[in-house]
Amino acid sequence: MKKAVCLLSGGMDSTTLAYVAKDIGFEIIALHFTYGQRTEAKERECARAVSRNLDALEFVEISLEHFRKIGASSLTDESIPVEEYAGEEEGVPSTYVPFRNANLLAIATSLAEARRAEAIFIGVQTGDYPGYPDCRPEFIEAFQRAVDLGTAAEPRITLMTPFVRMSKVDIVRKGLALGVPYERTWSCYQNDDRACGVCSSCHYRREAFRELGIEDPIEYER
Repeated sequence: MKKAVCLLSGGMDSTTLAYVAKDIGFEIIALHFTYGQRTEAKERECARAVSRNLDALEFVEISLEHFRKIGASSLTDESIPVEEYAGEEEGVPSTYVPFRNANLLAIATSLAEARRAEAIFIGVQTGDYPGYPDCRPEFIEAFQRAVDLGTAAEPRITLMTPFVRMSKVDIVRKGLALGVPYERTWSCYQNDDRACGVCSSCHYRREAFRELGIEDPIEYER
């Protein structure tokens, strides 16, 4: 079978995408990153559980401690508060980690080339997070050119981002059809016991389940 490196954060989007990759015939190499994020332990726990459910060939965990040293994000610097969702806002949110996806994709590309994987799946999505510059289709297209130019990969490595223009509702609907265990996923930016319910990530997750008329299987503080 063909192989794919799936960036698996433990969140809702990346988990659903890994199930999509499995459904279309890829064997999964799960790639999980820790970088000093507030919910690091919970995300790792969820990613490992999902990897087992998918019978992944490997679970590769890589630490990127430099993001904590770089700072400038509320996910890695506890002196910066995580913003509560307050409606659509312009500009870059405090939860943006500078150039994170480029770092993640560079390592994913190295792993894919080493394992002779044909694809890298990353759950970037612009619909709910328009302020994240490294989630835009233009960024993915540019990085694909870098992969093509900078690797000796055979077969060619293709970046797969089928969720990039999808809504959170569409993603959850797709995941439910594939039997994704959403109780084993985590979206909250600031808590790792009960989700806060008020950060932007919690908001979009809850709204997706609400719109579909389904109860979200994780616990919330409020």
